[in-house]
Amino acid sequence: MIKYEIIIYWSEEDQAFIAEVPELPGCAADGETHQEALANVETVIKEWIETAKELNRPIPEPKGRLLFA
Repeated sequence: MIKYEIIIYWSEEDQAFIAEVPELPGCAADGETHQEALANVETVIKEWIETAKELNRPIPEPKGRLLFA
């Protein structure tokens, strides 16, 4: 189960919904709908974590809701 906060918003520039994971640098995906962006970013989160493990990089613990926005 994915426990990282995911922020989804519409990007006029990309003409797509963007899903970003603030706790995982560079972890983002897009989609034509909210649901597609969410599904895509869940895949990217798993890949981000797998890559971090392969490279022996630290993996941040999910903090949940941000305290700032």
